[in-house]
Amino acid sequence: MLRLGRREFGPHERVIMAIVNRTPDSFYDRGATFRDEPALARVEQAVAEGAAIIDIGGVKAGPGEEVSAEEEARRTVGFVAEVRRRFPDVVISVDTWRAEVGEAVCAAGADLLNDAWGGADPGLAKVAARHRVGLVCTHAGGAEPRTRPHRVTYDDVMADILEVTVGLAERAVALGVPRESVLIDPGHDFGKNTRHSLEATRRLDEMVAAGWPVLVSLSNKDFVGETLDRPVKERLIGTLATTAVSSWLGAMVYRVHEVAETRQVLDMVSAIAGHRPPAVARRGLA
Repeated sequence: MLRLGRREFGPHERVIMAIVNRTPDSFYDRGATFRDEPALARVEQAVAEGAAIIDIGGVKAGPGEEVSAEEEARRTVGFVAEVRRRFPDVVISVDTWRAEVGEAVCAAGADLLNDAWGGADPGLAKVAARHRVGLVCTHAGGAEPRTRPHRVTYDDVMADILEVTVGLAERAVALGVPRESVLIDPGHDFGKNTRHSLEATRRLDEMVAAGWPVLVSLSNKDFVGETLDRPVKERLIGTLATTAVSSWLGAMVYRVHEVAETRQVLDMVSAIAGHRPPAVARRGLA
């Protein structure tokens, strides 16, 4: 069971988290949803296409122009409040590593704090506990926020992922975050080279076996691009292939740019696994 905001998700559900970047320099959409109206239109489209969670971010993950906590809050807090007003049942996630931003967005109506930088600010889990909201506990290999990996090595990358994410999850619960609202994320590309991210995908069932809902953020990432030698705008097929494998291995939540395509992949895998009936069944019955 995963409980976020007003929603509950069963163990075999596959849940889409749609990305809405409130940044002028995001790696994929290059600021397409920086302004309010395009961003709200994106939320509406994502919900219509099957997203249950909207993930709002005010700072791009990679290196770039310095964004203060005040500016990050300016980009996200009011938008969270407006999404909450327009879409009362959608789960609102905010992608931030800063406790002060987490405090502000929770007060505005956020249901989930997506800490993609692996507890860089230990206070963020305390904010989640105080507001009784969810928390994503991510493996980032100890990297500082907004830095790229350089010659990172692991004796066993999945062992490191499990030690870090399960440790963060257990700490969050000890602080008071509801256990049913905590997720773990292997952190593809974060503190990892392409081979590390491929191995993390191949061994996702080990994360699932740890007993926490697993979130994966695969969408158009560099490990897909390097594996297939494709630029950012040509990584959808590789992303969907990785999505299918991740779903088969038991990952539950998918942070994505392309909602409709991802929904079809997840529904197809769920049907093959016997967890979802076909939408229609006419063949051989007429």
